[in-house]
Amino acid sequence: MTTTLEEVGAGVRDEPLTIADRTFRSRLIVGSGKYRDSEEMVQAIRAAGAEMVTVAVRRVDLDASKEESLLHWLDPEEFFVLPNTAGCYSADEAIRYARLGRASGLTDWVKLEVIGDQATLLPDTDGLLEATRILVDEGFTVLPYTNDDLVTALKLEEAGAAAVMPLGSPIGSGLGLLNPVNVRILKDRLSVPVIVDAGVGTASDACITMEQGADAILMNTALAEAERPEIMAGAMRLAVEAGRLAYLAGRMPRREWAVPSSPLGGMLS
Repeated sequence: MTTTLEEVGAGVRDEPLTIADRTFRSRLIVGSGKYRDSEEMVQAIRAAGAEMVTVAVRRVDLDASKEESLLHWLDPEEFFVLPNTAGCYSADEAIRYARLGRASGLTDWVKLEVIGDQATLLPDTDGLLEATRILVDEGFTVLPYTNDDLVTALKLEEAGAAAVMPLGSPIGSGLGLLNPVNVRILKDRLSVPVIVDAGVGTASDACITMEQGADAILMNTALAEAERPEIMAGAMRLAVEAGRLAYLAGRMPRREWAVPSSPLGGMLS
């Protein structure tokens, strides 16, 4: 008899993912870029079971009435569209595009990116903190993309970020989670959700990331650049769910020495 992942998790008590004033069933958030066409994008997003989809304000046509616009394909009744400030290299740029997303009728939520280095796409933490403070004061729900540094994460939380999004590894690298200890530290110290963003390359990366206690994962390239995005998206959905269940179950302790699986007492001589 085959047991499904849903059946395994049926008896596990888990709260939904809550960010600010919204709750989500899925802990997998996906991006909308790099797909070969819009139909492939929608198929992959549905296979992932994602409810939240990020859209780069700077790089897309925000007129949903046009078929060539990504927003034409993302039904707001089905998906929560999260504008992001990808491609912005200063606090001023990121703030401007966050405002543009809201003015276009999307939402007052923003995945905030302020990039500090073009080669590595690592964040400019000073600019990120500045933009976070300003946008929070303007009523935005800010989800900042940052490095996996605890001190920066604590400052972002203090600035009013609704979640903190540390990178797993550089954007688009597919290297997986490079510093699992840092994710566990962030999860232990922060009160807001920890959403690992960037670097996941395949399903095992997603599972390992969720096993550290991350509240969710955001990915794009791993799906869009897979040979078969829809199938990879389904694998990622299962991996995120499996990793979450493993975290909630509590793994066995690591040991340096072997321990017999069967008790030694009562053995036949």
